[in-house]
Amino acid sequence: MKQLRIVTIGGGTGTHMLLSGLKKYVPEVELSAVVTVADTGGSTGRLRDAFGFLPVGDSRMALTALSADNDSESLLRDLFQYRFEKGDGLAGHNFGNLFLTALTDLLGSEEQALLAAGKLLHVCGNVIPVAGEKLNLLARYEGGVIAEGESIIDMNGLHLPPTTRIERIWIEPEVPASRFAREAIHEATHIILGPGDLYTSTIANLVVPGIREALELSDASIVVIPSLMTKAAQTSKMTLSAQLKELERYSGRSADLILLNSTAFPKELLEHYAGEHEFPFFDDLPKASHIIRADLLRSEPVIEEKGDVSRRSLLRHDPHKVAATIMSAIRK
Repeated sequence: MKQLRIVTIGGGTGTHMLLSGLKKYVPEVELSAVVTVADTGGSTGRLRDAFGFLPVGDSRMALTALSADNDSESLLRDLFQYRFEKGDGLAGHNFGNLFLTALTDLLGSEEQALLAAGKLLHVCGNVIPVAGEKLNLLARYEGGVIAEGESIIDMNGLHLPPTTRIERIWIEPEVPASRFAREAIHEATHIILGPGDLYTSTIANLVVPGIREALELSDASIVVIPSLMTKAAQTSKMTLSAQLKELERYSGRSADLILLNSTAFPKELLEHYAGEHEFPFFDDLPKASHIIRADLLRSEPVIEEKGDVSRRSLLRHDPHKVAATIMSAIRK
């Protein structure tokens, strides 16, 4: 039987969730995570500005998701995720981000730093930054306004009306995709897009020159896990079919398998999101064999990290439900 080679493309909590569930299926599955390097906010952005290295936050989250589950690695994983709450210059920083930055400075490259950290954490997969050079994410909105910087786009730093939609996303400078990212896509049997913020997590990878071309040449099946909630000043009033069309527009590929959550959201969380002008994506997709609707929702409440200045999703997919659903579908 041909080994399954799964490549995830994304970043942030969505990729962390996905890898946390899929790693249970190693060695049946070989895992690689292609992660964005567009992050400019929080601890990652501060270190990027101070040292000039690639932002490390998305790589750090993927590493910790793929780390071994025994007691010693569990402590290391917690340490990598630890965020300082106080300290002049330290408050808000994540220990893992500081560690990866120090390793990069010591070893001379982000690639060597990730390899060394992966050995320390005994990761069961590969973490691959989508590009090897710094880049900035830009967005053009309805009306022609342009925002520069992932954190500005993600946090609506221009204070645009929440119903504003993004028309186009691109990067500057147009640095090429890394050879390792392109090779992982070429060798994959399945490529998973999402979940996570549509533009700043998933499409932020697809607009790096070379990624779309690699996807178009790949024989891999495309699996899409759409975001659960719309994002103010990004995807307001967008339906699931519109979300899929945007992914197809930037990837050049249509979905071979789509996973949709069918579980009702808690009323109190919906009210919280509504206060931020964010709502569930309307399911306007047909009933079809390649569209799986299942309980994919995490039941435990999300506890926000102390000292974290970034706004995080409170509604999330469950890693084990998602991984089990994926594996059941692709084994057929």
